[in-house]
Amino acid sequence: MSQIEKLLSVKGKPMIHHEGYIYTVERTASTKLIFRCQNRDCKARCHTNLSMDVFLSQLTAHCHAPQPNRVPAIQLKNEIKARAVTTDESTSSIIHSALRTYPLSAAGELSKKEALMLMIRRQRTVEAVDADGCLPEKLRKAYRDEDFILHEDKNLIIFTTKTNLSILKQNKHWFADGTFKVCPDNYYQLFTLHAMMTNAIIPLVYGLLIGKSAEDYNSFFEKVLVQDNFQPESIMTDFETGTIKSVREMLPNVLHKGCFFHFSQAIWQQVQEKGLVTKYREDEYFRLNVKKLITLAFVPVDEITTGFDLIANQFDDDADDLLDYFEKTWIREPKRRGTGRKKPKFDHKLWNIHDRVVAAVPRSNNSKDKRKKFTLSNDIHLEIYSDTST
Repeated sequence: MSQIEKLLSVKGKPMIHHEGYIYTVERTASTKLIFRCQNRDCKARCHTNLSMDVFLSQLTAHCHAPQPNRVPAIQLKNEIKARAVTTDESTSSIIHSALRTYPLSAAGELSKKEALMLMIRRQRTVEAVDADGCLPEKLRKAYRDEDFILHEDKNLIIFTTKTNLSILKQNKHWFADGTFKVCPDNYYQLFTLHAMMTNAIIPLVYGLLIGKSAEDYNSFFEKVLVQDNFQPESIMTDFETGTIKSVREMLPNVLHKGCFFHFSQAIWQQVQEKGLVTKYREDEYFRLNVKKLITLAFVPVDEITTGFDLIANQFDDDADDLLDYFEKTWIREPKRRGTGRKKPKFDHKLWNIHDRVVAAVPRSNNSKDKRKKFTLSNDIHLEIYSDTST
């Protein structure tokens, strides 16, 4: 009888391979392990000792042909997971090295690269904490052996260094952003503080938060602000309600601005939700008018409402839902009785960036903004939409 090959499932559970068939653990007895065929339609079973190196009984027959090409795919995943834990190699380097010896005959069983990358990240997340939930020593130090952990508990972990905090203190304009795509499973988001350095916006403080409430952001800012006498003049964030409330409470004397990229993104999402994507693609006039709505962020604050009225008159009736959203959210909804308008969801001064353009301060905290300073002239006002009055 040929030798038993030990494997591990994606979840780290024991598997064995024998003559082209793969078995998974069905149950454990006091002196043996009982395996069943990985193919759930097959009733084949086998028994091994606890160390999985000897069969204790005759193997039962399979109802299907052996599938030896599955073995290299499992071996590849086992190797990748092991290297993810034991080395500091980059994700792409681990995958590239492991694929060098992968047989072409088993290409059909190979997982997509994206799935392998995700597996590595998850494995490193699992191994990133010890039994007490604390980060290992190698993750507590940054370049030049600086301490990298500012705060650590079950609700919040903050990563930064004294050097980073020094750079943050020197900068008058801060940028904050949150992402949910690269966050460990035990946390809700990765929240970062950025500042300008050599004409580029760079992240200086990283926080793993368990939620997106004002209290979550308050805890983050409280732990950072207590480190030094920070005196920023402005901070730019997205339009999350919790972020806005927290900045108001924790940085009451700091000018708060919304990110232009997130502003533009919010409008595009509404174009999608209102079923206007096809019209946007095919109707050049409609597309131009949507862009004009976005350019209201660049006009002086006291000209926003007038500008909106001029632009709104250029839309066809099928865009009424989009205009209603924009008016209620970003302008001011007209009062049902009397004259005047109600307050919008987001104040004009929050999303308008005319003053930042004039001062050559970045209008976005997103990389799509090219991370450059802007030097547009200060005559951006009603001329932006003056052609709508014709």
